[in-house]
Amino acid sequence: MIKNRNNPRSELFAHRIIDWQQQHGRHDLPWQGADAYRIWLSEIMLQQTQVVTVIPYYHRFVARFPTIAALAADSEDAVLAHWSGLGYYSRARNLHRTAQLIMQRHEGKFPQHFEDILALPGIGRSTAAAISAFAFHERRAILDGNVKRLLARYHAIEGYTGEKKIEAQLWQQAEASLPKRDVAVYTQGLMDLGALVCTRSKPQCPICPLQADCMAHQNGLVAQLPTPRPRKVLPERHSTFLLLLNGPDILLEKRPGNGIWGGLWCPPQVDPQLLSRTEDATAYCRQHFGTETIHTIALPTFTHTFTHFKLHITPLLLQVINKPKQIQEPGMMWLDVDDALQAAIPTPVRKLLQEIQAGRRLM
Repeated sequence: MIKNRNNPRSELFAHRIIDWQQQHGRHDLPWQGADAYRIWLSEIMLQQTQVVTVIPYYHRFVARFPTIAALAADSEDAVLAHWSGLGYYSRARNLHRTAQLIMQRHEGKFPQHFEDILALPGIGRSTAAAISAFAFHERRAILDGNVKRLLARYHAIEGYTGEKKIEAQLWQQAEASLPKRDVAVYTQGLMDLGALVCTRSKPQCPICPLQADCMAHQNGLVAQLPTPRPRKVLPERHSTFLLLLNGPDILLEKRPGNGIWGGLWCPPQVDPQLLSRTEDATAYCRQHFGTETIHTIALPTFTHTFTHFKLHITPLLLQVINKPKQIQEPGMMWLDVDDALQAAIPTPVRKLLQEIQAGRRLM
């Protein structure tokens, strides 16, 4: 547990956060006051994702998987389908795996001890602390992106917050500022203040409860802190999507569990160098899928940016004139475009299928 520290500035910080949250914070989020399962789910969904985006996904997810047992018993495909569009799909795979581990190791009940929560897949120190604070009112410090920004400004801590040395300083401040009571209110207040007031751009310092002794505000450093991530040129990759259409059906393949879009359904992807000519695409499809194609059309290339690289995608639209009864390649299936939109597919694929569905790109 966290040791108590008699630091008047830290105590005042916590007191102001709690008072502000009770008066101005968010009190109508669907997971507030819920059980540990729903709190865990919300915390995982909120990683790298804003509240306004998460809420509709959260409602759909708990409607399909109302309990840990329901989540554990269903298929990974179903879980990924209900996650489709949220991105960072390893979160969904970890949710499914964790639910199964909870059924096996904890008799289907979400564990209450911090160390047991931290040991679960996909749960780091800050997420485990947030679950402990909200579900079990345990006195634990959090340090998500919003809190890092808030603490870096309040204490005028310079340096990129993702650097280990800087992150260690922030953890020290986060632990030192913990109140002796009302930890759930305080934790929610930190999140709300960072999301609503101490924002990355255009922070609302005049209405911030911390402005009187915020060191960045006092020293005119709000715009400079936290120190931005060092700029890094993202590597670029190229890929071709083969959009094989036969009437209302499209051919999809399941991505490997590791790598980008792991476990999701996508059109077959090919190295563009293998398909430099239309005849090459026709020959490739004949060899790998047993299909004959006509009317190959190269659609405009578009870019999808991941955390670590940019992917330039060129979709090739191919009309299939003889859909084989059996697909030669494993992990592939023909789906009606309408059904494919309900499957576990990544956002760029969803956009392409929606355009196909609307008839804008049908041949």
